[in-house]
Amino acid sequence: MKHRHSTQAFAAAATMLFAACTPLAMAKQDSDAVLATRVEHVLKTVPLIDGHNDLAWEIRQRYGNAYGVDLSASTANLSPSMKDGSSSPPLMTDIPRLHEGHVGGQFWSVWVPSGVAGPEAVQMTVEQIDIVRNMVARYPNDLQMAYSADDIMRAFKAGRVASLIGIEGGHQIDNSLPVLRQMYVLGARYMTLTHTLDNDWADSATDAPKHHGLTPFGRAVVHEMNRLGMLVDLSHVSPDTMRDALKTSQAPVMFSHSGARALNDHPRDVPDDVLKMVARNHGIVMATFATPYVSAEYHRWWAERSAEQTLLNAPPYAGIYIGQPERAKAAMADWDRQHPKPVVTLAMVADHIEHIREVAGIDCVGLGSDFDGIPDTPKGLEGVDKYPALLEELARRGWSDSDLAKLAGGNMLRVMREAEAVAKRLQASEPPSSATIGQLDAGAAGK
Repeated sequence: MKHRHSTQAFAAAATMLFAACTPLAMAKQDSDAVLATRVEHVLKTVPLIDGHNDLAWEIRQRYGNAYGVDLSASTANLSPSMKDGSSSPPLMTDIPRLHEGHVGGQFWSVWVPSGVAGPEAVQMTVEQIDIVRNMVARYPNDLQMAYSADDIMRAFKAGRVASLIGIEGGHQIDNSLPVLRQMYVLGARYMTLTHTLDNDWADSATDAPKHHGLTPFGRAVVHEMNRLGMLVDLSHVSPDTMRDALKTSQAPVMFSHSGARALNDHPRDVPDDVLKMVARNHGIVMATFATPYVSAEYHRWWAERSAEQTLLNAPPYAGIYIGQPERAKAAMADWDRQHPKPVVTLAMVADHIEHIREVAGIDCVGLGSDFDGIPDTPKGLEGVDKYPALLEELARRGWSDSDLAKLAGGNMLRVMREAEAVAKRLQASEPPSSATIGQLDAGAAGK
């Protein structure tokens, strides 16, 4: 019996070796090697800039501060336990994988929950900025703070990851333009106008419309961001808010982590008419890896699973198994067995990138993973080391080296430089705005 198994194994190995040596297989291997070499060359000439990574929040929740975890070693196999004992996916980011993925610039999100408001939101945002700055200070040979396009290039040439800060929600400035300005002083170079809920001056994509776009104060926020040189980020906002902001902004806008709504009718994704406006604005849409925004099938599965969780265990009275956590857990596990999670792939992300390019143009597309802000990832994009694989897929589809360079970081550098030029022009002719939400929005309501 043992001899027969050894003979079968030898025959199988010989068959595999023969197949690998056929002209077709050898051509594919050569082709893959050529694509990898091309991508590596591109990423040595232009920094790959990711628009959105939530590592700072994960550090806060799991370890408390930037010194609670060692990012100089792989975090992929760290315990997924949170401080409160709950579980979460392994981290998707660490320094070895950043270098392996040829990351040259990273916008670190300083998100706080939409339900946190007022001075508490301001304080928590500053604490998040502190985590990013301490993280960078702890690894000076690998990370470097950056505040401009030129800063990114200096860090890139020094072999470090340029580290930028993005505020992920307009509620984090507590309706105050002076707070906005001080966030800029602390290093924030973009602000997402809303997160998952409407705020007092802008509508979110995932809340019932309150303002149907931007209020007068919302437009004042956009203008003051232009004057500062802070990029207006339109991920998470409603289509009406997108359109209002694009009509208002004198500088290119960004979508730090969004997909194409034509491929997945999710409110977090960008409609084609808005993509065309982005082209006219010279802005950028940075394609996300977040599975519900990539795959329509996954989006529906996630919605149905959420509905099932509510059915089984909705507080305080409605759930079928309310007050019976073990029965609710068992029923949910049974549902999961009957409804396997759809597979989302790297190729689907590439489809979104190609659609954004088709509608908005090659100069208006970038990468915004949302790593460490998502519960899972597309197959083939499990962490920050996987960007080259995505670029290789696009090269396989016919993208030129020049196009890959624009996607990787060239477009983001151009957007930043144009926004910096607008800020220089506005600052030469305008003082800081003293507008308040009470003055502008109360006046508009009285009309």
